[in-house]
Amino acid sequence: NPFVIRYPRGQGVLIDWRTPMEEIRVGSGRMICDGEDVAILTIGHTGNFAVEACKELASEGVYPAHFDMRFAKPLDEKLLTKIFNNFSKVITVEDGCLMGGMGSAVLEFMGDHNFQAHVVRLGMPDRVIEHGSQKELWTECGYYTGDIIDAVRAVLKEKVKVSVL
Repeated sequence: NPFVIRYPRGQGVLIDWRTPMEEIRVGSGRMICDGEDVAILTIGHTGNFAVEACKELASEGVYPAHFDMRFAKPLDEKLLTKIFNNFSKVITVEDGCLMGGMGSAVLEFMGDHNFQAHVVRLGMPDRVIEHGSQKELWTECGYYTGDIIDAVRAVLKEKVKVSVL
């Protein structure tokens, strides 16, 4: 099976990178921190933004859960089932196109398995992105640390609409 490992441009953030290798099962995600009310799902280095967002939100008494999906394909369906059974509000964050990206795959999983949740996707919009520094582009595209914090605050303020048939 072919694999793609995407290396973002710029500098890494892992200072102690010489850690022992460990096997990661293909298609397995992991929980970074447990939380309540809203789940943040990240892939790749955007997980670092979510870690910072969770720290700042915790200082306000808001504790979102954070999950590192690790793989866009195959998705960790067992983990997603757990997430959708426990959270009605989900935010996906990716450093890639929203259309056809990890967030779209999460929405497809949700629809295919009859889960219902309010899902907000953060990532690159379907338009030309101008040249700039990484931080400028992350902010322009709306998925940097502050954008995640804003998305959590917004979904927590919204009331879930339930329709009775």
